[in-house]
Amino acid sequence: MKKFFKLLKWLAIAIVCLFLGLQFVRPARTNPSVDPSQTIQAHVQVPAKVAAIVDRSCQDCHSNATRWPWYSNVAPFSWLLVDHVNEGRQHLNLSEWGRLDTRRKSKKLEEICDEVKDGAMPIDSYTWIHRSAKLSAEDVKTLCDWASAEQVRMSQR
Repeated sequence: MKKFFKLLKWLAIAIVCLFLGLQFVRPARTNPSVDPSQTIQAHVQVPAKVAAIVDRSCQDCHSNATRWPWYSNVAPFSWLLVDHVNEGRQHLNLSEWGRLDTRRKSKKLEEICDEVKDGAMPIDSYTWIHRSAKLSAEDVKTLCDWASAEQVRMSQR
């Protein structure tokens, strides 16, 4: 039994050392500059209610204005967060909306509605920590109605 506790002690020391060593491997937490003329707000009508939902539930992963929480400095969480943000920005970056052509904008609006209707967005790992980001049925309807109205508005230009 004494050997077991000695082994357990060394295992705990090794895990602590590994955890501390991992803190030196830091991914780049970036917030590229935002050109206000390229944001979604500069290109489509975003009512206050929609803007509030987007700010609360989408902005951190789908814009260049990520609010990095304290735990984004702690490995291995930092790696997961940076990966999620980079992937989110790659799929949809609301800060770079103006760089999309009209067809892509329309498709992205459709995807926004589809993703929130399916419950795929915001992702569970985000809403687990950020409870206020969880979308209600009313939030989903608001986003989908807005996205649909903007698609119609874009097609009439």
